[in-house]
Amino acid sequence: MKSRLAGTYLLLAGFVAGIVWWSAAPVHVVSADAPGSWDRRSAARYLDQREIWWQQWPRAQKDQGTLCISCHTVVPYAMVRPALRRELGEMAMSTPEKTMMDSVEKRVTHWSEMATFYTDAKSGPGKTAESHATEAVLNAVMLASYDPRPGDMRPITRTAFDEAWALQEQTGPLAGGWKWQDFHLGPWEGPESGYQGAALLLVEAVNAPEGYAREPEVRGHLDRLREYLRRQYAAQPLMNQLYVLWASPKEHGLLTSAERKALLAAVRSQQQADGGWRTAAMDKRERIDHSPEPMQSDGYATGLAVLAMEESGTPRRDSTLKRGLAWLAEHQQKDGTWTAVSINKERDPKTDPAAFMTDAATAYAVLALEKQR
Repeated sequence: MKSRLAGTYLLLAGFVAGIVWWSAAPVHVVSADAPGSWDRRSAARYLDQREIWWQQWPRAQKDQGTLCISCHTVVPYAMVRPALRRELGEMAMSTPEKTMMDSVEKRVTHWSEMATFYTDAKSGPGKTAESHATEAVLNAVMLASYDPRPGDMRPITRTAFDEAWALQEQTGPLAGGWKWQDFHLGPWEGPESGYQGAALLLVEAVNAPEGYAREPEVRGHLDRLREYLRRQYAAQPLMNQLYVLWASPKEHGLLTSAERKALLAAVRSQQQADGGWRTAAMDKRERIDHSPEPMQSDGYATGLAVLAMEESGTPRRDSTLKRGLAWLAEHQQKDGTWTAVSINKERDPKTDPAAFMTDAATAYAVLALEKQR
């Protein structure tokens, strides 16, 4: 363990030195007509750096030498880093990827023995069950992101899906979905956050190799999940509905044609004058500190809106999509990021937690731009 940490610190030092050099280098951005010209390498450097920081953060250290996974930093990183690696011609996982995946696989393999990230005793009633179910879903999402497509589903991924399906709710208002970590923090740890987690799992399950989604037992779970997403759809904020738009082409009956048309109209209506979208407008909630909500377009909302439109089959010539891609083209920063800020409260921009939304924004922007390949 000590040798692994020492190696990671050395790598972090290298990243810091590289960032100093990189900040002076020009950024090659993408236009709607030239999607291959944006700077993947600087985005990968930033995401790797943030994953290394997370892995060393004391609050991320968990049971049996494993690491907490986070919806804002770790999960988006796992979703996007394999695609970046392929496009950059990297022959193997980066060190922070390997550390992350070793931890996830260890927790999945020894699932029954692992302490949950949060517990009733420390965080309040219900938190043990919420943490257990949330992690099960996200473990499956992360591991599925690393399966080759086309290719074979790895046994560890199948195990993660089995653990998630075992915790799928059978009755009540959440039937077909999962209990979810709720600390009243949007967009990932709030009352509606389990809906987007469930939609993400659906995306990964229907895209899984080897006809996984057609297996009879799996199909039963997916049918219950689809019914949950259908039943809860109308009550969701626009941000969550975007995940359903993303999943809808691969899962028959998830959206009706009228719902799809209305959802796309809502997305178009929320596009700002500069061509981007803002998270605060798509996931409205009262801010904890009552500070003014951010009014500028951001990389998280714009990346997700563009990605959902792309995945749902919106043609490239669509003016809303083209303007969204143009916004992404113009807003990659010199350090490789697309920025976003908390929708819950105003954070000190000098602190590492203030970058959580930028971590997710960068990953989703990359996912949207890679889709144009």
